[in-house]
Amino acid sequence: MDKLQELIKKVCTREVILYIIFGVLTTLVNIVVSYIGNEFLHIEGNIASTIGIIASILFAYVTNRKMVFNSKVKGFQARLLEFGKFILGRAFTMVIEMLGFYLLYTICAMPMLVAKCIITVIVIVLNFFISKFFTFKQK
Repeated sequence: MDKLQELIKKVCTREVILYIIFGVLTTLVNIVVSYIGNEFLHIEGNIASTIGIIASILFAYVTNRKMVFNSKVKGFQARLLEFGKFILGRAFTMVIEMLGFYLLYTICAMPMLVAKCIITVIVIVLNFFISKFFTFKQK
């Protein structure tokens, strides 16, 4: 039991909890922006979804930078490099998500929702580690 409590203390850090909270909010930004674009602004669904994705990535960058990983990077070039690394990391996990979903859904014949949930968890974990050790790595 002590080992389990020790593991929980290691995993449930302030950083991880904030990452989860802002991850949920990022998802809400994506959904709300997409919905408003489609339902109220009458933007075609795929375009509205793309706008929602872009808005959520920008929201994720700002919140991860300031609230989760406390980036101290200053200056336009340094911030641009940091943002580029963030986008590169997200592009990488998007490819992982697409390949992983294809593997689970098409090759392994898992139900769509199950495959999507499994690969989403993997992508969230990868995004955390990419952000922590690549994008917002403290010197």
